[in-house]
Amino acid sequence: MEKVQNFFLFCSGVEPSILEQCPSDKNKYMGIGATVFFTGVLAFFSSAYALYTVFDSALAAVAFGIVWGLMIFNLDRYIVLSMKSNGKWWRDWMVAMPRLALAILLALVISKPLEMKIFEKEINAELVIMEQEVFKNQEDQLKSRYQAQIDGERTQIAALKQEILVKTAARDTLVKQAVQEADGTGGSRNKNLGPIYRAKKAEADKAQAELDQLVAVNQPLIEAKEQTVKELETTIQTEITAIKRDGYDGMAARMEALSRLGEKSLAILYASLFITLLFIAIETAPIMVKLISYRSPYDYLLHEHEHVYQMANLESVSLRSNEVKNKVKYDTETGSHLVMARITAEKALIDHKLKEKLEELKNKPYGWKMGNFDV
Repeated sequence: MEKVQNFFLFCSGVEPSILEQCPSDKNKYMGIGATVFFTGVLAFFSSAYALYTVFDSALAAVAFGIVWGLMIFNLDRYIVLSMKSNGKWWRDWMVAMPRLALAILLALVISKPLEMKIFEKEINAELVIMEQEVFKNQEDQLKSRYQAQIDGERTQIAALKQEILVKTAARDTLVKQAVQEADGTGGSRNKNLGPIYRAKKAEADKAQAELDQLVAVNQPLIEAKEQTVKELETTIQTEITAIKRDGYDGMAARMEALSRLGEKSLAILYASLFITLLFIAIETAPIMVKLISYRSPYDYLLHEHEHVYQMANLESVSLRSNEVKNKVKYDTETGSHLVMARITAEKALIDHKLKEKLEELKNKPYGWKMGNFDV
């Protein structure tokens, strides 16, 4: 049990030597550490499930899940570790805001794969509908490539058939008129096979000949175009059959399915929202505990411990700074004095040499100078 407690205290990022002096804070930091640990565990399951849906490999999913879980655990531990109570609520909140934003982001990342696992059955049913929609869209796109040609062939077939129908109707009318003339039910109303009947019969025969000629021309065209339409429809079916129908169950598809379920059902939408809020609450709980808690003995001892090092560092820096300043001042002033003394000595030496030279010139004979001048 003690090992578990120590492990949770390690997860909270607390300093054991300081915590030993204030045992009343142990339960608080054990709770914070447990929250950090279980957040890492949830991150492991979340990432493992997400990777399994992508690669369909349990080994890869577990390996990446462990890495991801440890990374989230380390991040959460650092976030909690870096939170320190300063005794001023507004300052604590300002310091906590970036950490809260990061914690919320992590909660959203962790919660989404687990949401998809929770609603897996509903998502699978929605994926079937989405898969059918995708395949139908592919089929419609494929059909649209040939539909214009098929429609054109069918239009021409209808036009050729219409010509035959028009000719057939005209022939039937002329045949009817000839028959009515023969039996006296129409035309001249005289029952006979006289010249009027023969004229109408000739027109009917002519119409029949024209119809036979038209059928002889149009029927092969109709059959050829109908065969073309059948071949195009066979091609469409062949290409539809050849479409690769992979499983439509990737990560993006599942997220879209969950979104569609939320749009269709308020219950699923609210459930998804509450799951996300739950993970946000879990992820931000350690930070919120530190924010809403009064300063405990551990906070005071930690502040004192850090303050001692801060003052010692300030003292060391000040001493070194003063030492450097004094050395610089010493070197500057002694250097200046040395330079001035050298300048004074050099001036005195120059003056002395000038005086000796003048004395030497004065003591030389005038004639020697003149002779020397004349030469």
